[in-house]
Amino acid sequence: MTYDVTIIGGGPSGLMAAIAAAEQGARTLLLDKGNKLGKKLAISGGGRCNVTNRLPEEEVIKHIPGNGKFLYSPFSVFNNFDIIDFFEGLGVALKEEDHGRMFPVSNKAKDVVNSLLNRLSELSVEIRTDTPVESIEFGNNEHSILLKNNMIVKTKVVVLAVGGKAVPHTGSTGDGYAWAKKAGHSITKIFPTEVPLLSKDPFIKEKRLQGLSLRDVKVSVLNPKGKEIVSHQMDMLFTHFGLSGPAILRCSQYAVKEFMKGNCPVTLEIDCLPSEHEQELFNSLQSKTREQPRKAFRNLVKGLVPERLLDYTLEKAEILPEDKAANLSNQKLQNFLKMLKHFQVQVYDSQPIEKAFVTGGGVSIKEIIPNTMQSKLMDGLYFCGEILDIHGYTGGYNITAAMVTGRVAGMHAAWESFS
Repeated sequence: MTYDVTIIGGGPSGLMAAIAAAEQGARTLLLDKGNKLGKKLAISGGGRCNVTNRLPEEEVIKHIPGNGKFLYSPFSVFNNFDIIDFFEGLGVALKEEDHGRMFPVSNKAKDVVNSLLNRLSELSVEIRTDTPVESIEFGNNEHSILLKNNMIVKTKVVVLAVGGKAVPHTGSTGDGYAWAKKAGHSITKIFPTEVPLLSKDPFIKEKRLQGLSLRDVKVSVLNPKGKEIVSHQMDMLFTHFGLSGPAILRCSQYAVKEFMKGNCPVTLEIDCLPSEHEQELFNSLQSKTREQPRKAFRNLVKGLVPERLLDYTLEKAEILPEDKAANLSNQKLQNFLKMLKHFQVQVYDSQPIEKAFVTGGGVSIKEIIPNTMQSKLMDGLYFCGEILDIHGYTGGYNITAAMVTGRVAGMHAAWESFS
């Protein structure tokens, strides 16, 4: 039996591709090497599944710094608002949370996964789990997929939806790069993004601030000349190995790109009080010290930042806990504020790609037709999802890219199989 469309990979992009192909009437097969479909979906958003983002298209693309502009074409066919309509049409009510993030009202990722599985079943898509692919032989009119169990699948069109290399326990182990290369595609350098960063700074090694979470701080990545490359204002976390949390994850790809250029270590600068201007803070603290000269300076500034950070910055500014406000020199006051407004951490590496949330790099988008997701180099071959050199920040952006490219790939794969 020859299938019209065979999708390899049962993540968000593969599930969408299979549904789209079957809706067009294609005889569709979905292969996955794991024992369950939608593993990555099931754990996304902390098990609640952040299905997409409701921000305007322009904003969504801005949050996909890795080749997001490529998505303008697929978005013209199927976009983030269509994803919302699609799931609500399947009976999954969605709600909006901060920054436009969309979640199922039930807060259960499995409701999202089950709605997709039910739709596949309604469309009679043939699903084979626990079915790893050994290799693909590309032909002129059809392709042959050799399975690890030595069976061969004949198909008119192949859709590669196997993901990248991040979060490998969900099945993303980079299998698809070799198959893409065999079809003549180039793979751009693979690197971790949305990943915690490592530091050897003494205060990290001594675990001085381990476990301390900072709210709404501005984190900047600096180039070797000390100029800001990028900054993000969000929460962050000090860990036993370095830095993590939303602001760090967003900044991480820029630090990793600096490492790739040979710049190491890279300086991250944290502004613990981003809404306060340094000079105004200085003036305000000066007047407080004049008003309450006998009070210990530490008590004057208590509550400005979390206590452990406060004690560490006071120590660095050489201010003792018992030092009275009246005895504090302007220089020490400036040093203290500098620590709070320009807290610098040297990072030398990231955690490995297996610990990253998202893969940077992949199949070059220059070799893909954007409004169909078809290979420019091989007939009957389509790509979607994280195997492509497209990566965004966390917050529903990567899943949006995966579902949109999956939908477009599946639809056009079906049409090509009929031609």
